[in-house]
Amino acid sequence: MTRQHPNALRRSAVIAAAALTVGAAGTLAAPGAGAATPAGTPKLQLISATPAVTVDRWEGEPGLYLDLGTYITVDGGPFELRVTRKSYNDPVVASQVIRSGGRTVTKTLPKGLVKDFSGLPGFLKVSISDESGAKKVDTTQSFCPNNRAGRIRPDAPATSKYPDGCSDNPFALGGVWGVEKGWAAATSQGFRADNAIDLPAGVYTAKVSVAKKYRDFFGIPDKTRTIKVTVRQQDSGGGQGLAGAERGRKSASKSPKPAAERLVGKAAVAADMPKPDLRALPAYGIAITDGAEGGAGAVAAKDYLAFSATVWNGGPSPLVVDGFRKPGAEKMDAYQYFYDAKGKQVGYTPTGTMEWDPREGHQHWHFSDFASYRLLGADKKEIVRSGKEAFCLANTDAIDYTVKNANWHPYNTDLATACGEETAVSVREVLDVGNGDTYSQYRPGQSFDVTDLPNGTYYIQVIANPDNRLKEQSTTNNVTYRKVVLGGTPGARTVTVPKYGLIDAS
Repeated sequence: MTRQHPNALRRSAVIAAAALTVGAAGTLAAPGAGAATPAGTPKLQLISATPAVTVDRWEGEPGLYLDLGTYITVDGGPFELRVTRKSYNDPVVASQVIRSGGRTVTKTLPKGLVKDFSGLPGFLKVSISDESGAKKVDTTQSFCPNNRAGRIRPDAPATSKYPDGCSDNPFALGGVWGVEKGWAAATSQGFRADNAIDLPAGVYTAKVSVAKKYRDFFGIPDKTRTIKVTVRQQDSGGGQGLAGAERGRKSASKSPKPAAERLVGKAAVAADMPKPDLRALPAYGIAITDGAEGGAGAVAAKDYLAFSATVWNGGPSPLVVDGFRKPGAEKMDAYQYFYDAKGKQVGYTPTGTMEWDPREGHQHWHFSDFASYRLLGADKKEIVRSGKEAFCLANTDAIDYTVKNANWHPYNTDLATACGEETAVSVREVLDVGNGDTYSQYRPGQSFDVTDLPNGTYYIQVIANPDNRLKEQSTTNNVTYRKVVLGGTPGARTVTVPKYGLIDAS
């Protein structure tokens, strides 16, 4: 997920409010007016919440975030898609789910149309022309139905059951995308450097429409929305530009809140209590870096093998870890809690410690021994171990929202909300069912120092729950390996990453 530019967030609120009034020109009419459709069948439309937008281009940024204020509205019934893959050797399959009159109908989208879990590719056609009529932008954009959804009618459901956002984790396994009846989802892709549009200051005309393949499949009317776009040049990025945007999201929580004090009574965990199932995903985002970015243990001109890794919870119960601090103590005592299917606490047990990490980029409480990263040789024997073994648990990535008891609105979705202040007396860290915690190993001391390693084949090993401190359903899926091939020379090392099944995410 990507965090939006502050200006984009302010515009979103204005546009969402404007969407409530759209309809005077007939933009909310049902597709195929007059045609009989089964009750519960969703009726989708592309609308523009405003005829004109003003966007800022900030000095030093590669382009601008272009929110044209277009939305997909849904009426007649909720719009729901299930996106899955059987394994990393199988393609992604997407299906529309329609519930009507007590029946559930599933329509499979054309083979190969959806390739990952980030949204519907090529959903929108966008062209932008300048005042002379010369076309400056002619592109397509993907659409995540979970994106910035809001009500368009006062009688629509007050809340949405669908998740917030689509997953950009290359090893995601199952997604649920949807828009409630009487709601609308924004079509803008969010604030990311890879979708910046290069337009100088000036006045433009944008034309937006839904691609024919999606119109035909979902029954969307063939309408083109026209929006006047004014681009203003600004001197500075206001503290967070495209290059500085970070992944993270926040959402409401229905999970238990932290305990204010230690529990009384004897700690207990029965064999049949519902437990989480921690699963390691293969490493990705693999690259060679040097020590120029600083950080503990950084040595300039050395070669570090950096990567991202995810541990996720396959359920059927959340991983809940509370830390309690004795007066004056530097560490917290950690306890794991267990809940039944109704969310009632049924047990708890000691599970190690939490420690405060004062380093820049951290500054929060870490639970020890959650995961371990190791670089192995071609014989899969350990060569280098990452210094990162303590973690702040946060639900950063949706990995599989089709598993039993998956929480589509997880507790604690970024490090700012999950891991407490230095002065805290207690902390609760949660990894909800279906969600993953992703860490990027780009700091020296966490990534692997490969400066003096010979060229050849290696494996990045990711281990969940390495010391078995946490109680879980199974430990058979706690380890993964990602093959890498080192080349080059010291100071100019290279890394080649073979595919993992069908996943080409180096």
